[in-house]
Amino acid sequence: MILTRTVLVTATNYSRLCSQGKALLEAHDCRVIENDFGRPMTFEELSERVGTVDAVVAGVDSWNEAVFALAPQLRVISRFGVGVDNIDIEAARARGIQVTNAAGGNANAVAELTIGLIIAAMRGIPELHASTRKGNWDRFVGEELVGRTVGILGFGNIAQKIARKLSGFDVTVIAYDKFPNVAAAAALNVELVDAERVLTQSDIVCTMLPSLPETRRYMNADTFGRMKHGAYFINTARGALVDEAALKAALDSGRLRGAAIDVYEREPSDPANPLFHTAGIVTTPHTAAETYETYSSIGVLTAQAVIDALDGRTPRNLL
Repeated sequence: MILTRTVLVTATNYSRLCSQGKALLEAHDCRVIENDFGRPMTFEELSERVGTVDAVVAGVDSWNEAVFALAPQLRVISRFGVGVDNIDIEAARARGIQVTNAAGGNANAVAELTIGLIIAAMRGIPELHASTRKGNWDRFVGEELVGRTVGILGFGNIAQKIARKLSGFDVTVIAYDKFPNVAAAAALNVELVDAERVLTQSDIVCTMLPSLPETRRYMNADTFGRMKHGAYFINTARGALVDEAALKAALDSGRLRGAAIDVYEREPSDPANPLFHTAGIVTTPHTAAETYETYSSIGVLTAQAVIDALDGRTPRNLL
């Protein structure tokens, strides 16, 4: 069978983890070109591949006018994830390129890792793991979640799942959102408050804000300075939301007792990043959505969006 449509997949591990999605594309006359670099593709790497591409299943590479100018056949970009801050949507629209995302597809995975990072930070799990493997028997004294106030900045789908999972921990959950979902908050026993109260009254602050120009470095010296002494900070949303130098200063000064982050201002992260040499912080490599279940479901979701767009139907999650 001759496959006449070409789909570039820049999300990694596609054949291994998204076999259903790949099979769906191939069953609909699509030849799949995969990212074999194991990381986001550079402009140079994209420029060598996009000339005859009809569709893209995009990871976190940068998709902008410079790339679009080299891709005259490109009709749809289906983002393998939720955030689309790496895609110039207006430039895409100007060229007739549809953009979709996988809203909701990774929500449970991100929510679960967020809970895991909260506990890891409060109980010093990574440090104890490393110490025990060295033959030490450290008696780190951590803190419990019970009775604490967890504040969530942003109350979208992922944040709502975090709140639901926290309901069994005997905590108080408060949340801020610019466009609050009052019904969801009531159903989950979450009190909607302003951002100031989330910062000043929470023992643990989780940021789940969207990455927008107005939210860039939302967490900075000022906002960290308004958090409770000895509080914890968790970021599994986007690295652009946090001024990393300010986060380090808050940890070094003792303003924060601990932090856990999965995302960074620069990705892939630099081994010289000062946060990697700062006590009290748990770090993971943008892995919140990395589960077999997420890859399988988003693989099918993004593949179907590509097929629908190429066949002239309105794809799901069109932005």
